[in-house]
Amino acid sequence: MTAQFLMDGLVAGAIIGLGAVGVTLTYSILRFANFAHGELLSWGAYFAMAVSGALGAMASGLSRPIAPFSFGWSLPLALVVAMLMTGLLALIVDALLFASFRRRGSAVIIMVMASFGASLALRSLLEFLFTSRPAYFTRALQMAMKLGGGLRATPDQLLMLVLALLTVIVTHLVMTRTDMGRSMRAVSENPALAGIAGIDVRKVIRMVWFLGAALACVAGVMSGLLVQIRPYLGHDLLLPLFAAAILGGIGSVPGAVLAGLIIGICEAFAVQVVGAEWRAAVSFIILIAVLLLRPRGLFGKAA
Repeated sequence: MTAQFLMDGLVAGAIIGLGAVGVTLTYSILRFANFAHGELLSWGAYFAMAVSGALGAMASGLSRPIAPFSFGWSLPLALVVAMLMTGLLALIVDALLFASFRRRGSAVIIMVMASFGASLALRSLLEFLFTSRPAYFTRALQMAMKLGGGLRATPDQLLMLVLALLTVIVTHLVMTRTDMGRSMRAVSENPALAGIAGIDVRKVIRMVWFLGAALACVAGVMSGLLVQIRPYLGHDLLLPLFAAAILGGIGSVPGAVLAGLIIGICEAFAVQVVGAEWRAAVSFIILIAVLLLRPRGLFGKAA
């Protein structure tokens, strides 16, 4: 066994952690498990691919790779646009589906089943628009660099780790240092009391949808750049996302990221020890263990 699984696990864990932030924020404020969140990763990746392709067609210089990375300036620009588009998609889904259930005071199980239906619809629409064939941001090959200690990583992988770290820091600052972040925490604690205190709960809900979807887009683009883009990209990550959100503690942004790294490293370790076919089982085992031994997670508040 080599130590390379640590680097592979950190990269996978960064993607899981970013996606889990959206899951934990949505659950803490809207009080239901959103099974459609995984599809936002897929849509974000496809949005970025479409915008990047359009920018490259308009200005060929934008698609020229930036040394030492495998992509050109069209992808970073496309990522910003894709985050906005994914956020708008989440707001549209909420307005067309979940908002009506909230107004009627529907049971949580109704919201969960609605999110499951939305997941199927969004995934099927992706397959209709882009087909089920894998797509790629770039087909350029990169050589892994030696980092010491038996670890290797490509420039793209190192950049993704830095991007994930910066994104999490910005999100944490938004949650802890801004009025909107304080409003989110208040609504998470008690929506009714927050409304009485003058907080616009509907505005907070819209902000949560947008922020969670934007982070999902970043995670989707990271996964698409390092592996490939396909309609089932987000679906395959859904169980690790929920496992990380629960392990980290519902509502905790740093907890979700740390838990994502733990799950990513555990998955990579399992691949080394028992084979890749058992990778998916790792998230399930961690999820069950957390629910049995520490339901509030690493940083969750005691009930």
